[in-house]
Amino acid sequence: MSEKQKKKTEYFENRKEFNGLKVNEGIEQPPSINPNAISRFKKKRKKLPTASEFVQGIRESNRAILSQAITLIESSLPEHNSIAQEIIEKCLPFSGDSIRIGITGVPGVGKSTFIETFGKHAIDQNRKLAVLAIDPSSEKSKGSILGDKTRMEILSNDPNCFVRPSPSAGSLGGVARKTRESIVLCEAAGYNTIFIETVGVGQSETAVHSMVDFFLLLMLGGAGDELQGIKRGIMEMADAIAITKADGTNVQHAEIAKGVYRNALHLFPVTESGWSPQVHTCSAVKGNGIREIWQTIMDHSKELAANNYFELNRSRQGNYWMYETINESLQNNFYNDPRIKTLINKLEKKVLAKNVSSFEAARQLLNNYYNSDG
Repeated sequence: MSEKQKKKTEYFENRKEFNGLKVNEGIEQPPSINPNAISRFKKKRKKLPTASEFVQGIRESNRAILSQAITLIESSLPEHNSIAQEIIEKCLPFSGDSIRIGITGVPGVGKSTFIETFGKHAIDQNRKLAVLAIDPSSEKSKGSILGDKTRMEILSNDPNCFVRPSPSAGSLGGVARKTRESIVLCEAAGYNTIFIETVGVGQSETAVHSMVDFFLLLMLGGAGDELQGIKRGIMEMADAIAITKADGTNVQHAEIAKGVYRNALHLFPVTESGWSPQVHTCSAVKGNGIREIWQTIMDHSKELAANNYFELNRSRQGNYWMYETINESLQNNFYNDPRIKTLINKLEKKVLAKNVSSFEAARQLLNNYYNSDG
């Protein structure tokens, strides 16, 4: 009996008692993974451009190169950080010639819709716009939707606009610093108007305020007590307040809110810059009030340039971010130290078990880090 015939008899359906049944031998099945696809994945990744090549692409307003450079800034890999810092240093001489506008607001105020309409107006004024949006990350998954480019469809497709969402990834200070570094690259690429959209919660407003020339607070009218839940610190930081969605039946509510906020601003002390914060109503859908808000920002720039506060504020911000960078670098160095990584896990268990206080655990970690005996 041949091997083929022998194999056929192995199928029990081919036994004599099963008359009329016959099972033919199947064909050989192909592999589950295409070997050609594997070879493609095994190909070496494309080599990164040099810092000089990055700078050249940025200066030529190459948006793909600009995006790649910002990705290097946001990366936590040491080799990426090294080239990113070199790119920033080379771009610094070409930065600074822009107006930086921070935009924040309560949830549901319509920040993305406002920025789309407001940004289109800025471009119509022959401005070149970059929108840097800090997107909140999940505390559990650490992921972000990064949906601003989808929500700002018109701006995203405009050749005179660059939209870049960045994840907060649970590290507000780090993201704020990276956003400030991204501003430098955008200015070197020729973008003379920078919008920075915040996540709209907690400390983000303070961080963004320390890197912009004009801080715009978006608020809603007709949402109950107009001042409920508004921190005095945020109100004091605002150079202007815009009551959004002032259209249809909401116009009257917006006007009432405008009066309330205007009276509230009068209670605050005079600003160091001498600027008097203004309150506007607007509708991003109808386009009402957008031109007036833009004119307010232009008036603010002229007034602060005339009294020299504009450059003073920029200098102070640079000094502030020097210290912030030092603090972040020290923190990263501490947590990445191999000795600390080993010791911190042990002490964390002791703190959870209440065998040692959190203060004593911190003291031991710091002493170990500085090689101190006590």
